[in-house]
Amino acid sequence: MRISVCIATHNGELYIFAQLQSILSQLCATDEVIISDDSSTDDTIKIVKSFADSRIKIFENNSFKSPVNNFENALKFANGEHIFLSDQDDIWLPDRVEKMLAQLKKSDLVVSDCKIVDSNLKEIEKDSFMSLYKSRQGFINNIYRNSYIGCCMAFNRKILNLALPFPANLPMHDWWIGLICEVFGKSVFMDEQLLLYRRHQGNVTNFIKNRDDSLLVKVWWRIIISYNLITRYSFERMRKLNINE
Repeated sequence: MRISVCIATHNGELYIFAQLQSILSQLCATDEVIISDDSSTDDTIKIVKSFADSRIKIFENNSFKSPVNNFENALKFANGEHIFLSDQDDIWLPDRVEKMLAQLKKSDLVVSDCKIVDSNLKEIEKDSFMSLYKSRQGFINNIYRNSYIGCCMAFNRKILNLALPFPANLPMHDWWIGLICEVFGKSVFMDEQLLLYRRHQGNVTNFIKNRDDSLLVKVWWRIIISYNLITRYSFERMRKLNINE
């Protein structure tokens, strides 16, 4: 299987149909879309099932109450060699998959740029996401400020296997996956805008990224994620040593 698209849904009935249309049109018959639903009380699952598409695999009746755990659940069921993360409310622009797969031939993880739009897909920022947030590679840069935005990311199975299982108390799933690649692989940031990134009041992951945490909480997050990276690195070193013995 070439591609697994992992989507964590929660009450996404307003946007999920358009998002799935934009994704499915770019996939092959052997690709898959993994949907992990976290306690939706609206018509999200009904809309997803209306596609009647065998490429869509739905895992419902979950009660994580957390987008981080919901994405981890979706990733656990991914079978593809290349994994794309997707929010429930964006739009993939044409040729996104083709262009990102081309980059994945020479890297382990790719982040594309995106246009920031409102709920009606009207552009609300003249600068792209990467320009606005000065996104870039580098371990220290991304410990200080995360540039790895999940909805713009794709990575190979090597990174998936290294990232799972998620440690407890992760602040953001995409931050963890991006830093895993900084430690174990090679990432590429594309200047091309391949996604319409919706910003609206219902954004769940956007709320996590932009909540007004105290300086102490932000420092604590970085201590947690650094500790878990050191632990994961040490585990992999020991595993390789045991294999080579």
